Amino acid sequence: MKIISTILLCCMISMYVQAQNNLDKLFDSTGITHTKVRDTYKSTRIVQGQSTEMLRKHELDFRVAHRFGDAGGEFGGSKTFFGTDNSTDIRIAFEYGISDNLMVGISRSKGGGDLQQLYEGLVKYRLLQQTTDNHVPVSLALFGNMVISGMPSSTDISAASHFADGSDRLMYVAQAIVSKKFADKLSLSLMPTYVHRNHVGYMDMNNMFALGGAGRLKLSKRLGLLAEYYYPFRTQESKDYFKASKGITFYNPLGLGLEIETGGHVFSITFTNSAAILENQFIPETTTSWLQGQFRWGFNISRRFTLFGKKDWKK
Repeated sequence: MKIISTILLCCMISMYVQAQNNLDKLFDSTGITHTKVRDTYKSTRIVQGQSTEMLRKHELDFRVAHRFGDAGGEFGGSKTFFGTDNSTDIRIAFEYGISDNLMVGISRSKGGGDLQQLYEGLVKYRLLQQTTDNHVPVSLALFGNMVISGMPSSTDISAASHFADGSDRLMYVAQAIVSKKFADKLSLSLMPTYVHRNHVGYMDMNNMFALGGAGRLKLSKRLGLLAEYYYPFRTQESKDYFKASKGITFYNPLGLGLEIETGGHVFSITFTNSAAILENQFIPETTTSWLQGQFRWGFNISRRFTLFGKKDWKK
């Protein structure tokens, strides 16, 4: 599986480049200049999932994401200062723009699901960018990652964290992101997603599809209100087993956020019922509910640097 996935990833990148060349010819055959829409979102991510925004060529983005503990419920409230005493996940990442339409990245996460000590490699390629005259009506980007766990193997052979061999530590995500900016205030996105985990616990799903939706409402020049929701297509059989045998109920990830731009920083305050940060975990493994006070606040910080050229990322 590891070899096949590596080959597929290389093929995807090659196909993206060829597809972009073909699309450029298709949409620009008349020679007319069509102004591209900028700042559909202020960051390459929305609340947790990806946006169609890209790093510019030679930009390096240093990112820190943090999720605290439950704000309410059994493990929240004043005794944990509404979750601030705890952390469910932390991610530190470096992402780099190879071109204006291709970016790569690496990250290390604590892990907020069955697997911990997560190392990620990611790639995102933008195939289409919306134009102001609606010649290209939407933006389209493709995202993929590979994640490996560095945690010790569990002695429980039925657990997701029991690794019979090295490939059991791997997880993957493939995603298409379609977005459209309406006038100057509203942006909407749709994110069909595929999650594959090489090894899972008994009655869990190795392969899972999900459909995500997100939006941004511009409040001012530097402020935006964010919302994001994913619907994972987990089988009813799997849901029933986990609820009956382990008392675990799966919930759909829902996140809200406030996006703040301050100079070279983009800072987001987030609220979500997901304990994990990476798509590989928060889509299939969210087991906490907003209605039970099991949501947490967190933050995303992005600081960009331009390497090998003029610092011109900010319009």
